[in-house]
Amino acid sequence: MISTGSGPVIRRADLSGPDAADVSAAVGEYLRQTEVEKSAEGLAPVRDDDERLPERYRNEVDDPAGAYDGFLVMIAHIDDLVAGVVVVATLQESAEIKRLWAAPAMRGRGVGSALLDAAVAATDGDVRLSVWDWRTGARGLYESRGFVQVPSWDGRDRLICMVRNGR
Repeated sequence: MISTGSGPVIRRADLSGPDAADVSAAVGEYLRQTEVEKSAEGLAPVRDDDERLPERYRNEVDDPAGAYDGFLVMIAHIDDLVAGVVVVATLQESAEIKRLWAAPAMRGRGVGSALLDAAVAATDGDVRLSVWDWRTGARGLYESRGFVQVPSWDGRDRLICMVRNGR
């Protein structure tokens, strides 16, 4: 476990055990919120039921162990409550943060920072990520940790790609 003092405790998630349900819930919350935001920005259809996710995301919620096989998944806790999750894919000479989520009720308590710092510390080489342009708070966090905007590797409108050079 990685403890950040009185803030969140970060540890590797055990997706073959009890953490699978917590990761599923956290990632599901992240994906549903993202779909709501994309709808508000005119980038996704407005859904009658915000609990529904596009099919391309279902496996991450239904089977996180399978969806994230070979990935680093870390979970944050504050006072025994799930506070957030980060999912990192290892690439050839770098890593990519695929999901980073702090539960809204836990924001302002260092959860996102602790998860990001733990993810970066657990990787070698460059770390990349993408973030929607309207998520200014997240972009500020990434910039504060040395991430810089780079040309996009993703063709979606309004998605900003960022990289932090490795050690």
